[in-house]
Parts: sequence; structure tokens; C-alpha cells
Amino acid sequence: MSTYAYLGPKGTFTEAALKKITSSNDRLMPYANVTAALDAVRLGKAHYALVPIENSVEGVVARTLDELATGEPLAIVGEVTLPVSFALMIKGDEKEILRIATHPHAEAQCHNYVAKNFPDAELISTASTAAAAEAISRGEFDAAIAAPVAAAHYGLRVIADNIGDNPGAVTRFIVVAKPGSTSKSFTPSTLSTIFEIASIFCLSLPSEIFGTHSISCFIYLLVIIKRPSVSEGLFYI
Repeated sequence: MSTYAYLGPKGTFTEAALKKITSSNDRLMPYANVTAALDAVRLGKAHYALVPIENSVEGVVARTLDELATGEPLAIVGEVTLPVSFALMIKGDEKEILRIATHPHAEAQCHNYVAKNFPDAELISTASTAAAAEAISRGEFDAAIAAPVAAAHYGLRVIADNIGDNPGAVTRFIVVAKPGSTSKSFTPSTLSTIFEIASIFCLSLPSEIFGTHSISCFIYLLVIIKRPSVSEGLFYI
């Protein structure tokens, strides 16, 4: 049996992705945000954590990249991809919708639908789409954009389904663990590494990343992403 931390609460896309790689014997523990899920592994509360790292519409999940770059190092040991679709849900009978809660990435992926149907509605950011659904179940807002499964979990009513601007949207999630702590086999992940360079103008990828060691394989570079180091002014990693 393994213990998995994941971006919760129950009903998130992350939970759906996690269920693709776990069994009924595993323990799944939801956490309120990406930081808490990753720290559960660092603190030994979970063997693994599953968090979103990028989606096909909005690109990288900056929060995940920033959290991987700070604190005790973690190793990416696998990945899961999941097609995502969104639904607009409410609690009880239909009423005027003035405040819609959802995660920022979901908002961006449903921008056209919201602009067309609720141009005057206020969009409220939440830590996850399921957190938005949970908030609606408590009567905090008028509606939520979340995964259809969240409606069933929190007793909500879907009033519009498949509202995403891109019907082929996919999100990639990563499985992380403490370095050297697992021999469990997961779906191989796209190689991701974090490194610092003195100047982008003198970047030599093989030497900067791998030092003077010879490389016996070819690397197909997909993307270089820079993020502010936060603690060192205008310095990037």
C-alpha cells in the first residue's frame, strides 16, 4: 500500500488523474493546495504526491514549478495525462448568477463561454475547481466551474456541460517522491530539470545542465521556462 498526496479537495481533476494509477489498497490524501501536497512528501506524510504541471490551453502551472524549485528537492518519477472538460453548476434552483467561482486555469479555458453568457459576472479564484464546487455547496457563491464529477460529489446541479473553449484540452500531472526513495514503476515522464545560469546570453545547455560529463543520448528540448527566484531580486531559475 502506498500513500498519495494530491491537490484536493475530493472531486478535482487531480483526483481523477490519480485514480488512473492507484488501486483500492492505496491511501489518497487531499490537500488544499500544491504546496501542502508536495510538503506531505517532504515531511514523510506521503510516499508520493500528484500535482498538475501543465495543460494544453494555458501552459505551465506556475505554482507547481515554483514549489518544485524551492525547499527540499523532489524527484519526478512519473506522469499522468487527463482530458479535461468543464461544467457550470449551482446549488438548488436556478437564480441570477453574479459570482462564479473556479480555478484560474479553468476560468481561462472557459473564457469565451463566460464572456458570452455571463458578461457581468464576477469571477472568484479558488485553489482548485473542486474547492469552488465545495464553496457553492456551502452557499458562498452563485455558481462554480468544475469537473462534472464534482457536482455529484457535492450535491450540485449541472446547468451547462462541456463549456470549455477547447474540447480537446488535456492536463499533464506529475508524480513526485523523495529522490531515491522508490522503485515503483510509473508511466515515464517528460524529463524536467531546474537549474540556474549566470546569464541567458552565454547559455550552453550541455555544459550548464550536465557539466563536463559526456552524454550518451540525444535530448529533444521542448521548452525552457524561466521563473523568478523570489529570494534573489531579479534573478531567475
